[in-house]
Amino acid sequence: MAGDGRAERSGFVALGDSLTEGLGDPLPGGGWRGWAALLAESLGERPDGVPLVNLACSGALAADVAARQLPAARRLAPRYASVVVGANDTLRAAFAIEQVAAALDLTHRTLSADGAVVLTACLPDPGRMLGLPAPLARPLARRMRAVNTVVHAVSRRYDGLHLHLAGHHWVTDRTSWSVDRLHPSERGHRLLARGFHAALAAAGHPVGPPPPLVLDGRPPTRTGSAWWMATRGTRWVLARCTDLLPGLLALAAQECRHGLASSGRLLDATADHATHAALAALADPKGATATAG
Repeated sequence: MAGDGRAERSGFVALGDSLTEGLGDPLPGGGWRGWAALLAESLGERPDGVPLVNLACSGALAADVAARQLPAARRLAPRYASVVVGANDTLRAAFAIEQVAAALDLTHRTLSADGAVVLTACLPDPGRMLGLPAPLARPLARRMRAVNTVVHAVSRRYDGLHLHLAGHHWVTDRTSWSVDRLHPSERGHRLLARGFHAALAAAGHPVGPPPPLVLDGRPPTRTGSAWWMATRGTRWVLARCTDLLPGLLALAAQECRHGLASSGRLLDATADHATHAALAALADPKGATATAG
């Protein structure tokens, strides 16, 4: 399918994890809507937007996207394809930035070569969103920074359209997040869709009016958020990082030791070196290595 022209392609295929699946933006009749569906309604020349196929799956890792979602996406020959994944990778004991980089590079390279406009985004780190203590949050932040660095580099490498989500002002607004503190609320999904809409419009792609900010449902409350975290949140987090927890505690202990020695910068330098090495190891069809930035 490689070599198809962009003019021959149609529709929007969304790849990724629960964020793209739409968690946090429930439909009245059940299921999830999410930013990808909101964006699809505002793309193209038609008043009703372009058709969307959402392949995103809760819990997906970067390798899952490359192995399972990418072949299905190619068969659909989309004009637009989004690849937003990586947060789940940071919550796994076997986290390896070189494996994440290879999977993201394969996915982006393949979709771009097929002629799709590929949308990516960097993500806020889960430790900060969950309000974890610093010794626990810093290792996760370091991992998320590594993933975001790779996403930046790979998107630039293949001329993708990248949204700097981690740096958007609304990311720090509590009303933009659902009660689990990891997935956008309806408002957050609408803002995310509008961010991609603005980026596509600035790049000259055909778009309609941006997704509206008027909410269909009620925004999350502080009381509801606290109740969810007390009754379900801890179990929800543990269910998603059971294999990480022993290793994370070890990382937290290491963080404390380096903090007492004022040598935390060494941990940052080690992580940065691994990220640059992962990017340098990627095969480049243009004859140059990918670079972080």
